[in-house]
Amino acid sequence: MKRILIIVLAVVAIAGGVYFSYQTPDTQADYDLIVMNGMVYDGSGGEVLDADIGVVGDKITMIGDLSGADAKTIIDANGKAVTPGFINVLSWATETLLVDGHGQSDIRQGVTTEVFGEGWSMGPLNDDMKKTTLERQGDLKFDVPWTTLGGYLEHLEANGVSPNVASFMGATTARIHVLGYEDRKATPAEIANMQDLVAEAMKEGALGIGSSLIYAPSSYADTAELIALMDTASEYGGMYISHMRSEGDRFEEAVEELITIARETNAPAEIYHLKAAGTANWHKMDKVIAMVEAARAEGLQISADMYTYTAGATGLDAMMPPSVQEGGYDAWAARLQDPLIRERLIAEISTPQDWENLYLIAGGADKLLLMGFKNPALKPLTGKTLAEVAAMRGKGPIETAMDLVVEDGSRVGTAYFIMSEENIAKKIKQSWMSFGSDAGAPATEEPFTLSGNHPRAYGNFARVYAKYVRDEGVLTLAEAVRKMTSLPAENLKLRGRGRLRQGYFADIVIFDPETIQDHSVFADPHQYATGVNDVIINGTQVLKDGDHTGATPGVALRGPGWTGWQQEKAN
Repeated sequence: MKRILIIVLAVVAIAGGVYFSYQTPDTQADYDLIVMNGMVYDGSGGEVLDADIGVVGDKITMIGDLSGADAKTIIDANGKAVTPGFINVLSWATETLLVDGHGQSDIRQGVTTEVFGEGWSMGPLNDDMKKTTLERQGDLKFDVPWTTLGGYLEHLEANGVSPNVASFMGATTARIHVLGYEDRKATPAEIANMQDLVAEAMKEGALGIGSSLIYAPSSYADTAELIALMDTASEYGGMYISHMRSEGDRFEEAVEELITIARETNAPAEIYHLKAAGTANWHKMDKVIAMVEAARAEGLQISADMYTYTAGATGLDAMMPPSVQEGGYDAWAARLQDPLIRERLIAEISTPQDWENLYLIAGGADKLLLMGFKNPALKPLTGKTLAEVAAMRGKGPIETAMDLVVEDGSRVGTAYFIMSEENIAKKIKQSWMSFGSDAGAPATEEPFTLSGNHPRAYGNFARVYAKYVRDEGVLTLAEAVRKMTSLPAENLKLRGRGRLRQGYFADIVIFDPETIQDHSVFADPHQYATGVNDVIINGTQVLKDGDHTGATPGVALRGPGWTGWQQEKAN
C-alpha cells in the first residue's frame, strides 16, 4: 500500500483486492475514486505504467503517484491490469438493454460501450415499422415509444443502462422507411427522401451509415444508393460500416465495393466481422488483407472488426434467395408454403447462384446449428443441427428449413460453422482490427435463457485475452487493449473515450490477465466470463469484485454531426 489512512469507517478484504469505502466531506476528499497499485495499460498500445488513477465525477483528473491523496472510494487493483473500458463495435444489445439495462454478459467482460447499427437501427421508424417491431417480438418484450434514432438513444438513457450506447443509422432502415420491402431500384425522389432521414439521424448523433448487404431488403440496394446515403452522412463527418455483400464466393468484389464507397464519399469505412466464409474461400483472406493495406496506403481510412469464433450466427434467411423474401416476413412465409416455389427453392439453394448462400458455404446441414426459436413448441429443437431435425422429421434439410421458418414465425436463429482458426489468428494480428460480439448483452436468467445463444454473447472479449494473449501469444496484452479501446474510439470518433488520460471520461476496467476466461460454449451458452474484477463507467462502479452493483450510469454517445456539439461550443 502507498498510504496510511487515518480515518477508515469500513475496510473489507475480498478476493481480487481491498476496498476502502468511507465518506468524508467533499472539502477533505481530493478525489471521488482512486484506483491504485495496478498495471496501467492506457490504451495506446505502449508499455505498462506504474501509476494511480484519480477520478472526480465522471472524468479522470489525475494519473500518477497519488500516495498522498484521499478519496471517497479507493480500489486496490493489487497488481492487476487497469485499462480503458472496452468498446463493442458490433453490438446487438438494442433489445436486450430494453429488457434489462444492466448488460450483464458484456459488463462482466469489461465492455463499457455498446455500438449498434449493423444495417438495421432502432430509428427512424414509421408507423408500419413500429407495428412490425411489436408483432415480430420473440422472448424479449418491450414497448416502442420512440420514433427517431435519437429518441431511441434517449429512451435507453432515461430508462437506465449500465453501458454507454451509440449507433449508426441502418441503410436497411432507411430503405424500409421509404420503399418498404420492394425489390427494385430506388427513384431519385426516394433517394432524396432517404438522404433527408440520414441528415436528421446524423444531427441526432448517429455515427454514420451501417449496411448489411446479404439480407433482404438491404441486398436490393445498389452501390449508387449506398454512395448517395454516405454522401449525406459524410457531410456530418460520418463513417461507413458494412456487413459486406459477400464474405464467401465474391469476397474480394465485396471488399472492393466498400473501398469504392469510401473513396467516392471521402469517408472512413469499416468491414463488419471480417471473415472468409467457407473452406473454398479461406485462402482469400491474404488477398483481402492486402487490399485493405493498399487502400490504407492510398490514404483511405479502412478498418475492420471481428469476433473470435469459427461459427457465425444469423438466421435461416441467410440460406434462401433474397428474391423470395421480398415484401417482408409474411410474404416470405406465404411463398414458402407454395409447392411450386418450394420445389424451385430446393433446386436453387442446392446449387451456386448469384446471392450469398450460407447453406452451401457452410458445406451442408450438419454445419447449421439451430439456436433461436419463438414458438414454444419448437424450442426443444434448440441446440440440434438442421441435419438432425431433418432426420427427425423424415424430410430433406432444405425443406425442413422452409418448414421451420413458417412454423416459428421468424427467420430462426442459426449458427453457421464457416471459418478457419488459422484465419482468426491472422486477422487478430492486423493493426487496424478491433472487436465486436455481433450479439446482445443478455443475463443468465429468463427471458434470455429461453433460447440458445452464440458463445460470443458471453465470451468474445474475455476470449481474446484468455486464448490469443495468454495461451497462444498471438497478441501482446497492451496491443489487445489498444484494439478494444483507443482504436475503435478513434475510428468511431467517440470523444473523450478509449484511453486512460487526464480529462477523459472514467471508463475503467480492472482484470486479472492470468485468470480472465470465457466459459460459454454452444452446448451451454449462458455462462458469464470470469476474471474481470471491477468496471467503472463514467466514474461509477458498475462491477465490484465480479458482481454487478446495479448501477446504470451509461449515457448516449453522439457522432460528429450531433447538433449538441454546436450548442456546447455556443455555451
